[in-house]
Parts: sequence; C-alpha cells; structure tokens
Amino acid sequence: LDRGLAVLEELAEAPRPLLLDELAVRMGLHRSIVYRLVRTLEDRHLVERDSAGRYGPGVRLAVLARSVRTSLRLAAAPVLVELAEMLGMTAFLVVRDGDEAVTIESIEPRGLDATVTYRPGSRHAVGRGAPGLALLAGGSFTPGERPEVTLARTTGWTMTASEVLPGIGSIAAPIGTAGALAVVYLAAQSVAISDLGETVRRAADTVSARLG
Repeated sequence: LDRGLAVLEELAEAPRPLLLDELAVRMGLHRSIVYRLVRTLEDRHLVERDSAGRYGPGVRLAVLARSVRTSLRLAAAPVLVELAEMLGMTAFLVVRDGDEAVTIESIEPRGLDATVTYRPGSRHAVGRGAPGLALLAGGSFTPGERPEVTLARTTGWTMTASEVLPGIGSIAAPIGTAGALAVVYLAAQSVAISDLGETVRRAADTVSARLG
C-alpha cells in the first residue's frame, strides 16, 4: 500500500507523465515492482497511460479529490474565481496537513498571456510563505512564532516574497481555522501591497461567512 501511494505521489508531483523506467529510477525500485504497482493503479483508474507509454494521474483521482474538504471548497469556489479575475492573479485555497500547507484548489485568471501557476497538490512547510503563515495566524498564539504570524492576527492578512518560489510573492488571509485564501504574483511586479492584502482579507471573510 505504501509503495502504491508513493507511485501516486511521484506521478502527481512530476511536471509531465513518466515512462516506466523513469518512474522506477525516481522511486529507487526495480522496474518489475513498479510495473505491478502501476498496473494495479491503472486498473482502478488512479493512473492512466498515454499513447507514448507514459504514466500520469488518472481521472479517478479527480473524483476522489472532490470529497476533500467539500464544504470549504464549495464555499471558496466562486470567491476564488472572482478574486482571480478581479486581480489578474492566480488565486488558491490552502489547508494545513501536519507541518505543511497544501493547495487544494487553484484558479488562474482568463485572457492573460502570462500568469503565475500554482497547482493543486502543491505543498510547502507551514512556517514559510504567506499561505502557511496565514494558516498559523488562524490558530492560537505559539511562543516563538514569527512576528508576521502575530501581526496577521491583527491585520487579517500577511505577505512574503521569494520564500517558497524564487521571484514569486504571495499574499494570504486566514479563513478562520479552516484554511487560507491566497494569491501569487511576480515579486518584481508593482503592486499596492496594503490594498491587495485588504482585498484578499475581504475575500477570506466572505468564504468564512459562506461556511457559517
């Protein structure tokens, strides 16, 4: 079971579908073992193979993912769309998974030639990056916490630059203890940080109200 789950994680995190040999190398397992794993997962539609013999995440994963934090995702969905279109930035929903911040929903603005992409499934340490700090700000005070977390409890939002991805800035606001709403942009981009922070905070408040 552990190896099968590791296969799914490797395929989900890979930037493109992988050949069987590539997957075996990445996992450090013999090709025959990996083949048996992917065949079982393929039968369950959790993994799919393209015409070139490369393996990627299967459609069944999307079905399973819809049941993760359903009420939060439903409450955030229209707010994410509105935020992305209004700001021209990728907007996303983040939840905490142990010591990591995990993106479970992401919306990119339409009609732009270039935008910063932040895929669902992306994760990073909860103590780094605006989304992680916003998640911490939604909880109780912890001795030794970063000053940005403490300040975010007052302002309702926080920001960082190049902490998770070089050259990428992010602004995030907690949705109570349920998660955080965030946007990303090029750090070199000229933005009114305070205005942007307030916009994200109001959006997070809207999601909180929709959750009841």
